[in-house]
Amino acid sequence: MIRERIEELRRQLDLHNFKYYVENAPEISDFEFDTMMCELQDLEREHPEYADPNSPSVRVGSDLTAEFATVRHRYPMLSLGNTYSLEELHEFIERIEREAGQTDYVCELKFDGTAISLTYENGCLLRAVTRGDGVAGDDVTANVRTVRSVPLRLRGNDWPPYFEIRGEILMPYASFDRLNAEREANGEALFANPRNAAAGTLKQQASAVVARRGLDCTLYQLAGDNLPFKTHWESLQKAREWGFKVSDRMRICHSVPEIDDFIRYWDTARHELPFPTDGVVIKVNDFAVRRQLGFTAKAPKWAVAYKFKAEQALTRIDSISFQVGRTGAITPVANLEPVLLAGTTVRRATLHNAEQMALLDIRPGDWVYVEKGGEIIPKITGVDLSQRPADSLPFSYITHCPECGTPLVRYEGEAKHYCPNQSGCRPQIIGRIIHFIRRKALDIEGLGEETVELLYDNSLVRTVADLYDLRAEQLSPLPRLGEKSAENIIRSIEHSKEVPFARVLFGLGIRFVGETTAKYLAEHFRTLDAVMQATREELVEADEVGERIADAIREYFADETNLDIIRRLRAAGLQFEAAARELASEALAGKSFVVSGRFSRSRDEMKALIEAHGGKNLAAVSGSVDYIVAGEKMGPAKLKKAEKLGIRILSEEEFFRMIGGSGAPAAAEEEPDPETAATQTGTPVPKAEEAEPRQGELF
Repeated sequence: MIRERIEELRRQLDLHNFKYYVENAPEISDFEFDTMMCELQDLEREHPEYADPNSPSVRVGSDLTAEFATVRHRYPMLSLGNTYSLEELHEFIERIEREAGQTDYVCELKFDGTAISLTYENGCLLRAVTRGDGVAGDDVTANVRTVRSVPLRLRGNDWPPYFEIRGEILMPYASFDRLNAEREANGEALFANPRNAAAGTLKQQASAVVARRGLDCTLYQLAGDNLPFKTHWESLQKAREWGFKVSDRMRICHSVPEIDDFIRYWDTARHELPFPTDGVVIKVNDFAVRRQLGFTAKAPKWAVAYKFKAEQALTRIDSISFQVGRTGAITPVANLEPVLLAGTTVRRATLHNAEQMALLDIRPGDWVYVEKGGEIIPKITGVDLSQRPADSLPFSYITHCPECGTPLVRYEGEAKHYCPNQSGCRPQIIGRIIHFIRRKALDIEGLGEETVELLYDNSLVRTVADLYDLRAEQLSPLPRLGEKSAENIIRSIEHSKEVPFARVLFGLGIRFVGETTAKYLAEHFRTLDAVMQATREELVEADEVGERIADAIREYFADETNLDIIRRLRAAGLQFEAAARELASEALAGKSFVVSGRFSRSRDEMKALIEAHGGKNLAAVSGSVDYIVAGEKMGPAKLKKAEKLGIRILSEEEFFRMIGGSGAPAAAEEEPDPETAATQTGTPVPKAEEAEPRQGELF
């Protein structure tokens, strides 16, 4: 009897979730729904033997934290080509129809969220994985189970036993505004836009936090072997019957004018939508035609994204404030009268530097034109001088740091002003610690910006070296932490001692030393001691290191405060020496290469192969380059210069022959544009031992 009641409650709650969140047609009150949910939770708590990972009760999430496992996609999640031009779009369609003849297209809104792949087995949600690098992503199943528009069990009974469906996790504007209002009230940093908020929420460690933030999910592409559909439109209609939230704002178009009409309509009508969208995706409808067209190394040839142009709005500058970055760089910010722009309310816009402000002659009280570059970062593009008061005075740029009062300096050849008080300026100290813990540096999880500020304000951390003196009992009493979070942070700090030398060097935050430069320095000098002792001339000999970077490195290691940090990090056990190189061969020994274009694998992998076989990577085409490995869409300027210098150009196939066939073309893709990371393929990922990509049905 108990089990039957549990199953009945689950069935009823699933039905009412679907009615409310997918069909938008609720049949019962919130009170009635909550009463049933409470009864189910009580019964499940009393009878754990009837637990089910897809019970509706998981929608409320858990306060337990969990690290994300990396999962390899069974079918790659390729990126889309995109265009802002109708002319380019028309050319894209002409190319398709020259090859495949006249065909129909499905036009869909391009949702501005974060891509997700949902796997269903026997009608139940098995796994939810982020796009990642297109080949593998993070397993965020626990978090996605809290998104109420994602079905935990499918409706009907004619679904395939195993398939994937791809789509976008979104944050509707209402949820976004509520979240930012809460963060502002708590003195926390605001999310820049709904896309960032959705991506950040999906990576929360506690699913209960995700459940409270009001995410949504729209699905737009099936992937699987031998799915029983002839067209994309048919597959989505069936997906809707199974309970998936599929957009009702799509259309089959039979001609270019119909596609243009769809784009023109939504370029205006999108402003009335309750969620963010930044374009239209045009896809070939017929799956047989898709198979005929195939793929480039990076994207399907049968789909493209048309991106809407950046919006512009007119509003007034209330005041101008200044932010201090981790390097001491001062960035002026315009505080605006709130204005709706690209679906979000804009209150601030960067003014870049004193030169840019002077060029536009920006003053407090001015009416200015604000634009969103790439629909993300607001910037001021002009001033409406007709509305400027007659008594307005030119703006005088600040001369002292707004945080610590130190006189600002301006280095030769740079547009920005800097605060030189590195060891005593709060935002610089916090910024350096945040840089140190980021994923591409020491990758210390659990220490976000808010937690670092908390540690600083409680006098627990003043430099990155202080992180390695922390104890769990110091962290657990702090707000929003607790014993479990404290233990996870300490464990992650301990793991960071295994991070390779190049990432440690990057994490130090030396001015101008980015991720790539740090890698070249580590390869060239092999140890931190060698970098510290190198002369200016010796530093310049390393790839990517010019005189300005060499001077910054020398300046960093001449500072006694930095040397003390290095001593403490060394004592803590961080990696200050590069691991011994094990070459696959010396086939490329003594040869220099430039890699340009798109390949069957990422450029980073191509460069790694060059180094593994004894070669050297260079960034620019010059007389010192022996070969250029040219992929699809190699830059014409590089090609022209290479031909002028007489540099031999290798195809990908020729390159692999040169290294003896090691590393035959694989299925990894170029690092995608995050804005176009929509799932548009069903091509299975090959197993590691397979030499060639396995082509499958494309859905």
